[in-house]
Amino acid sequence: MSLELTLSPEAIGAVSIVGLIVLVILRVPIGIALVAIGFMGNLYFQGLTPAIIQFQLVIWEVATNFVLVTLPLFIWMGNLAQVSGLGKDLYHSLYRLFGRVPGGLAVTSVVSSAGFGAVTGSSVATVTAMGNMLMPEMKRYRYDMGLATGSLASAGVLAILIPPSVPLVFYSAWTETSLGDLFIAGIIPGLMLATLFALSIVLRCLMDPMLAPQGERFTWLERITALPHMLPAISVMLIVLGCIYAGIATPTEAAVVGLVWVLLLGLIRQKLSISKLKQSIHQSATLSGNIFVLFLGGIFYSRFMAQTGLIESQINAISGWPVSPHLILLALVIMYLFLGAILDTFGMIILTLPFVFPLVMSLGYDPVWFGIFIVMMIELSLITPPIGINVFVMQRVVPDVPIMTIFKGTFPFVFMTLFMVGLLVVFPEIALWLPQKMAK
Repeated sequence: MSLELTLSPEAIGAVSIVGLIVLVILRVPIGIALVAIGFMGNLYFQGLTPAIIQFQLVIWEVATNFVLVTLPLFIWMGNLAQVSGLGKDLYHSLYRLFGRVPGGLAVTSVVSSAGFGAVTGSSVATVTAMGNMLMPEMKRYRYDMGLATGSLASAGVLAILIPPSVPLVFYSAWTETSLGDLFIAGIIPGLMLATLFALSIVLRCLMDPMLAPQGERFTWLERITALPHMLPAISVMLIVLGCIYAGIATPTEAAVVGLVWVLLLGLIRQKLSISKLKQSIHQSATLSGNIFVLFLGGIFYSRFMAQTGLIESQINAISGWPVSPHLILLALVIMYLFLGAILDTFGMIILTLPFVFPLVMSLGYDPVWFGIFIVMMIELSLITPPIGINVFVMQRVVPDVPIMTIFKGTFPFVFMTLFMVGLLVVFPEIALWLPQKMAK
């Protein structure tokens, strides 16, 4: 006598989540894990031939997604900006403005990272470029290593909030939210967070001057004559956003314009060689390929999960809880802090959006606002243990500094980011006011 075990569709969905977590723990790349679990799920519900057809359709959908085409363009633009030295000119100009304030080099790192992030859209590229430029100076002035490395690692997170932002492109393609609105929505929160970072550095150095000795003194003439060197980096962001909101180009076309402009800047300034061009292409193609596989796996897995009905039932259950929507957002903050300890940036987005996005929309939140919220939560994952990608990138720049010293240095900036998330929840207009004004 045989006993047949029959699982409900919702139970199968729950089992698939457990299987996915197991594969991630076993270090299987998230994109591959999503494809594997998604294929097995579609095979169970539909059979072999329909599962293969579904996979082919998803490949076609991802490959022809017009917004997603923006992704490799912005990634390449950021790599070109890095190898052609735009960040160096930006740093030298800003150091003449902020170098004399308490913690001047650390403040310069924050402002430079915000500006350079507006060109690259990449946190890792920003930490690498700024770290290599600023750490020798910070060591020369005998900065506290916790403050020096912590400020640089944390300032890199501004790159994925201030437009153009690679994670916002990813979010836009997945949720079909206006990329132009997302870019504009990130400006004010990004500038506010950069200001909070800079103020926290100044206050800490005022309370303990031994953390950071004062830097060089520059005349007003030297400061003014350094300003034009900021224009190349600033012009990239202005051209990209200007093309979008002047109606001259779509976000994808604006990415092409920005890429060509950065390429021209590198050639005009004679900072771009054939070897650097090859290096930027190779790095961009590798990262873009990884992201496309992740996106493909996420869509394929979500199609399977839609058949289980698990997401819909859970959304209905949570929406019926007699609690404030703010408490549900608090639960999401805790969830993202936990996931940030085990997943990378795009893994967090792709694994959570199929579940979280419909829930947040059912609570009445704006998709543009939620895009900024989720990117800020990702920022936290970049500087919190045990993964903290920015921290490990920083440690590669200064291998003589212990990893725990860098993590301790990021703690004040983690609190500042959490404070900014709280402001964003209480005052959603911080993200929504500028897109609404631009729309009018």
